[in-house]
Amino acid sequence: MSPELFHGPSHEPLAGGEWSDAAARVAIAAICADAEDAFDPDTLWPAHPLDEEGGELPSPVGIYLGASGVIWALDALARSGFATLGRAWADVAAALPDRYLARPDMPELTDGRPVPSLLAGESGVLLAAHRLAPTPAHVERMLACARANVTNPTRELMWGSPGTALAAQLMYEQSGDERLADAWRESADWLWKEWQDGLWLQEMYGTQRRYIGPGHGFAGNVHVLARGDLLDAARRAELERRSLETLRRFVVRDRDLAQWLPTDDPASVSATTRTQWCHGSPGIVTSFAPIARENAELTELLVAGGELTWRAGPLAKGPGLCHGTAGNGYAFLKLLDRTGDERWLERARAFAMHAAHQVERARGEHGQGRYSLWTGDVGAALFLASCIRADPAMPVLDVI
Repeated sequence: MSPELFHGPSHEPLAGGEWSDAAARVAIAAICADAEDAFDPDTLWPAHPLDEEGGELPSPVGIYLGASGVIWALDALARSGFATLGRAWADVAAALPDRYLARPDMPELTDGRPVPSLLAGESGVLLAAHRLAPTPAHVERMLACARANVTNPTRELMWGSPGTALAAQLMYEQSGDERLADAWRESADWLWKEWQDGLWLQEMYGTQRRYIGPGHGFAGNVHVLARGDLLDAARRAELERRSLETLRRFVVRDRDLAQWLPTDDPASVSATTRTQWCHGSPGIVTSFAPIARENAELTELLVAGGELTWRAGPLAKGPGLCHGTAGNGYAFLKLLDRTGDERWLERARAFAMHAAHQVERARGEHGQGRYSLWTGDVGAALFLASCIRADPAMPVLDVI
C-alpha cells in the first residue's frame, strides 16, 4: 500500500467491542444525560480544551461548535426515541438567534460582527431555533441571511453561499415558504456560474485555494446543488457529468483504494494526507453516494474510498463528525444505502462502538464532555442512533 494514501499516526486500532443495539442506546443516553447536566442557562456549555486551541470560546451559540448544535441534537434524539430529556429545550433554542446577534461566535474571524453563514453564523442558529420553536420571524431572518451571502467569495459550505443556500432549503422543507426555495435558486445560480475547471476558488483567511473535500470546497458545493429536487434536470445531468470528471481527475489510486487530497495543490496545505469528513475519502463518499446512483464508475470510486476509510481505521482526533470517527463512519452508511452491501453496516457499527469508547475515554482524560455537534459527543450519539436504524442521513447536511 502506498504510504501517502493516509497518515497512519492520525488513526488508531478499533476498540469498543462488538456491536449491540442495547449498548449503543446506553451510550446515547449517557451522552445526553451528561450534556443536560453540564448546561448552564447563563453560560450555556463549557468549551472543550481541544476546541479552544485557537483561543478562548466564550459560550458559543452556533450550530458547529455551540449551543444550537447541541440543543438540536438532543431534540433530534428525543424525537426519534433514543433519549428521554430532563427539560424542554424550546425556550433556550428560541433565545439563541438574538443571543448570537448580541455576541457572535468566532469574533477573531468576523471582526466581532454577526455573519449569515451556516456552520459558524446566524443561519445555523436559526435552523435549530426554528426546528424547536418555529416562528415566521425565523423565515424572514433566514431569507435575509441567504440573500446577503449570495456572492460570498469563500464559495464553500462553512462561511459561503453554499451553506446559506442549504440552510434556506432545510427551512423551506419545514416551512413550505416558496421564498426560501427562490433564495436557494439565487445562490445556486451564482455558484453554478463560479464553477470553473472542475473546482471552485476559495478565498478564506487571507489565502486563495481550491479545496476538493466537503468542509470547504468542491464536494460540499456539489452536495448543496444536488440535494433535494430544486436543481433542474438539465443542470443535474451536467452536475453529475462534471462531478465524475473532477473526481476522476484528482483521485489517488492504489488497487482497490481511493483517496482525494485536500486541494489541487497539496503543498499549499500540508504534507499529511487527511482521511476525515472535511478532507479526504470519507467526505467524498458522503457527498457523492446519493448522486448518479446507476453510474457504475462512480460507485466503484466511492467503494474504493470506503475501503480506504476502513483500512485507515478510526481517527485518533476523537469521535466527532467533522474530523472524527463518527464522520468517517457515515461514509459506510452512505455506501450501504447506495450498494445494499451489508458489510458497510457492519463497518459503520464497528466505528460507532469505537466512537462511544472514545467519548468515555476523553471524558476521563479531560474531566468533562465535549459539548458540540460537529466536534463533540452529541455528534457521536447521532451516529450511534443512525447505526441502530441503518439511516445514512448526516446531521445538518441531510436533515435538520
